[in-house]
Amino acid sequence: MYEFDARRVKEDVVEWIRDFFEENGKDCKAVVAISGGKDSSVVAALCVEALGRDRVFGVLLPNGEQADIDASKHLVAHLDIDHTIINIKDSFDGMMAQLEKQLPVEITKQTRTNLPARLRMAATYAVAQSMNGRVANTCNLSEDWVGYSTRYGDAAGDFSPLSHLTVQEVKAIGMELGLPEKLVYKTPIDGLSGLSDEENLGFTYAVLDNYIRTGVCEDPETKEKIDNKRKWNKFKLELMPAFKYDGPVLADDIK
Repeated sequence: MYEFDARRVKEDVVEWIRDFFEENGKDCKAVVAISGGKDSSVVAALCVEALGRDRVFGVLLPNGEQADIDASKHLVAHLDIDHTIINIKDSFDGMMAQLEKQLPVEITKQTRTNLPARLRMAATYAVAQSMNGRVANTCNLSEDWVGYSTRYGDAAGDFSPLSHLTVQEVKAIGMELGLPEKLVYKTPIDGLSGLSDEENLGFTYAVLDNYIRTGVCEDPETKEKIDNKRKWNKFKLELMPAFKYDGPVLADDIK
C-alpha cells in the first residue's frame, strides 16, 4: 500500500533545491510568484528552508483588484521574505484592446483566462532577470496530469519542486513546513468565474490523487473525464517538437 512520508520528502526536496542552485546559480535568488494558495506558499517555504530567506523573493501579481491578495501578503510576512507587488492590469487591458482591435475574430473566453497567467510569468521573469534570479515553477502533479495550467504561464519556470507531487502530498508538506492552515487548505479558484478548481474540473483532487497513485477510480464517468483531460493536455508537459536534421554537429556540447 502506498504511503507518503511528508517529512522525508520535504527534506529531499529541500536538498534538491540546494543542488539545483549549486549547479545553476550559486548566488542567485529564487523568485516565486505568490498567489496566496498552497502551491506557491509551499514552494516559497521550501526555498526559504533550502536557501535562506535572504535568497527568496516573492512577486505578487494582481490583475486590478484581487479579492484574496491578503493571503499572499500573509505568506510573505509569515516567511519574512522580500517581495514586490506588480499589478498587471494595464498590461492586460492594453493587450486585450489591441487584440480586439486587430483580430478579425471574437476574442475567446479561454484567451481572456490564459492571458493573465502568461503576463504574470513574463513579469516574474523580468523580475528574476533584473535580480539575478531563477524562477520557481509552482505547478503540482495533479494539476499537470489533467492540464490545469497555462502553457508559458504558470506552467513555466526554471526549476519545479512540486511537479511530481499530488495536491494531497503538497498539503502534507505544507503542514510539515509549519505553514498556516488557512494557506495550505485555501480553496483554489480560477480568479475569473468565481468557481473553484474542482468545480471547473468536475471532480475532486482527492479522487484524482487516489487515481494517480493507485490506478483506482470507482466512478467510470469520472475516470473517463480524467483520462480524456490527460490525453488532450499531455503535450503541455513535453518539449516543443523539433524537426530532426542529420547534419553534423561538431562543436563541444558541454554537460
